[in-house]
Amino acid sequence: MSIWWSLHLRREAASVPLARRLLLGTMETAGVDPDISYDLSVALSEACANAVEHGGHRGPGDCAEAYRVTAYLDGQMCRIEVADAGPGFTAADPPRPAHDDAEHGRGLFLIRELADHVHVGNKPGRGGAVVSFDKILKWREDAPLVAV
Repeated sequence: MSIWWSLHLRREAASVPLARRLLLGTMETAGVDPDISYDLSVALSEACANAVEHGGHRGPGDCAEAYRVTAYLDGQMCRIEVADAGPGFTAADPPRPAHDDAEHGRGLFLIRELADHVHVGNKPGRGGAVVSFDKILKWREDAPLVAV
């Protein structure tokens, strides 16, 4: 069984729960274990929130208004990718841990805790950031679309 979808979303806060609900609905319908679905939905929310907040300005007067979310459920693996058209990451941007009570700066750390494999980088050519993460899926016993 293989399912994939891609969304082109405006950089607005309202787009984050939209992407999260679509992912949760897809995984529930397919029969993915709810705990795995929840972990992936939180990681997706963090990646989308980062794209909304940081993924817009590439230079003076140049603003990107959208970002892309792609999800692949293929066999026993789910891969999610969030790409924006902002300035991307620089070598001087290593993720730094935020304080425990911080309201910002914890997104990439949460993604790393919730996913099995995480890649953070820049889009080749046109610029922008890409955050992709994978997680091994577990299936409910009554899963209608269980992987073969």
